[in-house]
This record gives sequence, C-alpha cells and structure tokens, in this order.
Amino acid sequence: MANNKGSRRRFGAVRQYRSGRWTASYRGLDGQEFRAPETFETKRDAEVWLSQVEADLTRGNWQDPDAGAVNFKEYALQWVGERGLAATTDELYRRLLRLHLLPTFEGWDLDEITAPRVRTWRAERLATTGAATTVAKSYRLLKAIMETAVDDELIRRNPCRIKGAGKESSAERQIATIAQVDALADAVGPRWRLMVYLGAYGPMRPEEQAELRRKDVDLDAMTIRVRMAAPELTTGKRATGETKSEAGKRLVVLPAFLRTDMRRHLDWYAERGPDGLLFVGEKGKPFRRSSFGRKWRKARGLVGVPDDFRFYDLRHTGHTMATRSGATLKDTMVRAGQSSEKAALIYQHSDLGRQQEIAGGLDELVRTERQKAGKQEGAGPSGADLVQGA
Repeated sequence: MANNKGSRRRFGAVRQYRSGRWTASYRGLDGQEFRAPETFETKRDAEVWLSQVEADLTRGNWQDPDAGAVNFKEYALQWVGERGLAATTDELYRRLLRLHLLPTFEGWDLDEITAPRVRTWRAERLATTGAATTVAKSYRLLKAIMETAVDDELIRRNPCRIKGAGKESSAERQIATIAQVDALADAVGPRWRLMVYLGAYGPMRPEEQAELRRKDVDLDAMTIRVRMAAPELTTGKRATGETKSEAGKRLVVLPAFLRTDMRRHLDWYAERGPDGLLFVGEKGKPFRRSSFGRKWRKARGLVGVPDDFRFYDLRHTGHTMATRSGATLKDTMVRAGQSSEKAALIYQHSDLGRQQEIAGGLDELVRTERQKAGKQEGAGPSGADLVQGA
C-alpha cells in the first residue's frame, strides 16, 4: 500500500510505499497504465527505470510487458502447425518437443525462458541422454521457436545464445567397395537387388525409390526420373509427397552395366501399367521400410559389412565412386539431388551431357573392377571376394 508521498514527472509517476520502497508507473501508447514489475530501494532508482522505458518508447523499442505471458507449449505447437512442414519434419519436431523440450518448458511462459534456464536445460539433456546430436537438434528447434517469438514482439531477445550448441558432429560415413555393393545386392534377394544398385549408383534415397513408377524409367536412355518421395513415418504410414528439396526432382543417368538388372526388374517385379510402382513386396504391397530393413540387416550379416553400415551409406559410396570416375563436387550434388543456399549457385551448371559422362565413368569403373575379380556381367562376388571398405 502506497502512502501519499510521491511525485508526478513529465513521463510517468513514482510513489513511495509505507515500507519505504518505491514504485513507478506509466501509461503506454494505448493509454493503458503499466506498473514496474518490481519495487525500488530509492526514488532515484525508480526514476531511472522510468527514463529507460521512456527511451524505449521514443525509439520504438518498447514492448508490452505482458506480451511474453504466452505459454510455451501452446506457442510451440502452433509454431509447428503453421510451418507447412514435410510429414517427416513435422513428425521429428513434434517428437523433439514431446521428449526433450516440453518436459522442461511446457509450464513456462515465453518471457520466463531465460538464457540461464536454457543453459541448465541443455546441460541436463546432455547428461541424461548422452545423445549430443539429438540435443543439438532440440536446441536448434527451441532457438527457431524463440526467434519467431522475437519477431512477433513477444520477447525482446532470444534466450538461446550458447555458441555452437546447435552444431552436430557425426562420425565419417562408411564407404563400401564395388565388391561389397555387388554382394549386398545378391544377398538382399532378386526382388530388391536393383534398389541396392540405385542406392549406390543413383544415388537415390530410399524414400525416392519407394515412389518410383514404370513411367519414370527409360530403359533405352538408361535414365530414371525422380518426381516424388514416399518416406515412411514411425507410425508405418507412407507420407507420399514432394522430394526432400526442389533439387531432389531430377533426371538420373544410370551406368550402362545396370541395363540387365533394370530390364529383369521391370519384367519380373514392377507393377504393371505406366503408374505401376517400381518396387513392391512379395504380396504386391508398396515398399515398407520395416520389412526391407529386416532383409537389409540379414544381407549385411551375410556379406560381413559392419552392423552400423546403413542403407543410406550407399549414397555416400555413390558420391565417392562418382568422384573417382571424374565427377566434380557440383556434379555429384546434382546427381544425388542435394541442395542448399550455397549449392543453388554452385551446382546449377551440371547439365544432362555431364551427367551422361559421369554415368559412363561409373560404368567403366565397375566393369574394370569386376573384370579384375573375374566376375561375369550381372553376377555378384562371393563372401570370400569381399574387400573391407573404409
């Protein structure tokens, strides 16, 4: 309760409580009265605070002190919903929120999430999970949400200010040898061997292969048109839609040594009709990551490649082999359908003619290695012929 001891200034007013401490108040641009969120020891301290508020109003930097009183959970879920994200990205963000951000922040308002609290949260997540990559992803998500809150003028400054906290450091991806790729293609079975080859020599993502159609294949020109993708969510649902990026829509020129495998696959396994899926299971159902994963793990064991060699590592293998056959970095980026802000300028000049040259180089490289190993066209090596990859 304030006593009568107070004074009105040109901007705002200060008043002393019976306890001896001081308070300050002012009217905002809309005429609404605001009071300082804390009391002050001296009249001078209260007046300094008012002077700072007045300066913010003059410079246009003033923010409604109640603007940040927005629940983080509600704001974060709305943020994800408004982004128009791809199904896999939407699923990832919601999982990171559920498992790593909301347990700590869901009960707080945006303006209560401070830099010290962010540091404490990150340290706890690193200590509890030991998953540095996941924590980095979670931190980047939190930072993006809070940056939008800054843009929305709900908070004045982003509390995520830990240098390097959003960076991921992963181990060097493994590379298979040509002999290992052949062996994996043999071991995974005739229905799926082409998928292994397209993963390595396309190099195509599994979700891109899952949506390939007969009409996308030109056997005479040895090309495949990548138009769409069908990633599989953790729920098992196929999320058919756009490729990972605009660069993912591309024409892939394949090495000629795959012609026999391509023809056989079209004759024996692909669905009929122009829109028929290129890859379907034994019961005629679309490609499923879960069922193929079991075949992949079994094939990996038979071949003797490391347990942590992923199907995605075939893409890295394809990058490396294309480079060895003479492709430049921009050529391999176009071939693999990768893009970034920098890549948009660097990789745009790799045309169809250059891609045909790369496919020819790959064809010569693989044929030479197979000839050295004494293998016939289309026949994969035995386990004894394998050479351990890097």
